[in-house]
Amino acid sequence: MYRKNSLKERLVAGEKVLGCWSFLGNAQVVEILSLAGFDYLILDQEHGLGDPSTLVAQLQAISSTPTVGVVRVQWNDHVYLKRVLDAGAEAVLIPSIDTADEARAAVAACLYPPRGRRGTAAGSVRASSCGMAHDYVATCAENLLIGCQIESAKAVENIDEILAVDGIDLMFIGPFDLAATVGQMGNLKHPEVARLIGRAEERIKAAGRPMGTVPHPGCTWKDMFARGYQFVNAGSDVARLRDGSLADVREFRALYRKD
Repeated sequence: MYRKNSLKERLVAGEKVLGCWSFLGNAQVVEILSLAGFDYLILDQEHGLGDPSTLVAQLQAISSTPTVGVVRVQWNDHVYLKRVLDAGAEAVLIPSIDTADEARAAVAACLYPPRGRRGTAAGSVRASSCGMAHDYVATCAENLLIGCQIESAKAVENIDEILAVDGIDLMFIGPFDLAATVGQMGNLKHPEVARLIGRAEERIKAAGRPMGTVPHPGCTWKDMFARGYQFVNAGSDVARLRDGSLADVREFRALYRKD
């Protein structure tokens, strides 16, 4: 179902948006989360489950709500991006963008010629409401939200050149992968990791580009908004299922089990 991208409109207007990560690739889980009222859900196809076929079911589950599905693809692959976009993704998040050339390739994969290299089957694909959205080709570039992930020391080194690439709507700092690239996996408080994250934040904000991330250890989504982020996840489907289950089992065992 082709529609206006409310998530992109909110970000362009300078609003904050709250989302949730979905790793399970399950349409019913996605439906529950979207009915809860998140602005967006990241449908993860890098570390999560799913493929273009299961993705369609997730996007259909979201389509009856205002929530926008942000598809995190496996890699900066123009063939896979084409399939995700044809399936009807309203937004994409592309991992491991380290250079301006990689950023340009990501944007080109998402746009039809002459602006890009996306192959066209607009008369038949779900993205255009199977050809019934007659303004799709004329408006889809402006309606699509393209997010690039900054998640390495190399990406931070090249941050200004990446920011200069036309067509990127969101810069998403991946703090855990970034820490790993300097040998500090999971240690976001290490001085070098903090310096790199701070440098990326500074340059993205100076460029006036919407900035996204996940809450850092010891921080809430409110803390990340206070740091200048507009696009922040409040946990994931896996974490919500895990943490709620563990809390109940822990309390039950403390009350009724002595072994």
